Amino acid sequence: MARPIWTGVLTFGLVTLPVGLYTATQDHTVHFHQLQRGTSDRIRNKRVNERTGKEVGGDRIVKGYELDEGEYVVVEPEELEEIAPGRSKVIDLAGFVDLHRVEPVYFDRTYYVGPRGKEYAQVYELMRAALDRSGKAGIATLTMRGKEYLTALRAQPDVLVLHTLHWADEVRDPADVVPELPERHAKADSKELRTAERLIDALSIDWDPHDYRDTYEERVKRLVAAKREGEEVVGEPQPPEATNVIDLMEALSRSVEQSRSRGGTGGKQGKRSEGGEGSKGGEVGKGSGAGSGGEEGKRRDGGHGGRGPAARRERSGALASLSKAELYERASAADVPGRSKMTREQLIEALTRAGAAA
Repeated sequence: MARPIWTGVLTFGLVTLPVGLYTATQDHTVHFHQLQRGTSDRIRNKRVNERTGKEVGGDRIVKGYELDEGEYVVVEPEELEEIAPGRSKVIDLAGFVDLHRVEPVYFDRTYYVGPRGKEYAQVYELMRAALDRSGKAGIATLTMRGKEYLTALRAQPDVLVLHTLHWADEVRDPADVVPELPERHAKADSKELRTAERLIDALSIDWDPHDYRDTYEERVKRLVAAKREGEEVVGEPQPPEATNVIDLMEALSRSVEQSRSRGGTGGKQGKRSEGGEGSKGGEVGKGSGAGSGGEEGKRRDGGHGGRGPAARRERSGALASLSKAELYERASAADVPGRSKMTREQLIEALTRAGAAA
């Protein structure tokens, strides 16, 4: 079991609950060592005295606040603890706010909050259930590791979680940092806005974090494996060109049609198409090339038996969900000429044509 990174008490009115904080997330980034080029010699970082050049042990290092160049006020860790008596061990919920009122930009890190003993389980669950039913978050300050944090305590189905928040003066005003922000002038009844809303509705899905993975980490691992074996490394495509305002309506309309060709308008319908009531459309598709469904399939494909525009759109939609590496493997199997220099979009187009010619 993990050890808490902080222990103290959570106060809620006259209720006091001993708790511990546990790190809720973990980093799975691929880490590299620094080497001197041409050798396997590791590069090390050392803490050295910039005047003498000698290494200094951690027990001889203190904190200094610079008043002027070369002039410091030295502060010991014990002195920092003394100026916050009691507060470093207490999460005092000062009030509760609606969760949707806290903008996501304010959230920083997340910790699980657990009771420090089975005897506190009833009080803990009471607090969790009450927060869950209220839809609110408790706001408190917390001193941890020599720093004071603004925090929000909220409930998940099985556990209390504590989010550290940025202070108001730490969050930048977007107007000060983002150049050329447009004014909010979109008309509620504009054709472009309605089409954009249709596209959002067509691409709506159920949220399941397990449906997503860190593909960049996987590409880094493939890169390392390929270089170890002396294989060719396939680069990623350049980002697509920006949409011209003149072509905006066309791009939106084509996006809606493309989302429909991939199997439905929304995540729930898309999932149902794998079986159950939503699978009826799939049965029509299966029979469209033979038997009683053959004529219907020919009409939809323009009479080309799987080589018409509808069939090409279906193939293109299926290929669009693949990574460039997967598309390159298919292009190699299909012996597509010039594939090593193609972008991801060009590989999709070439494979679509190859499928139509097959």
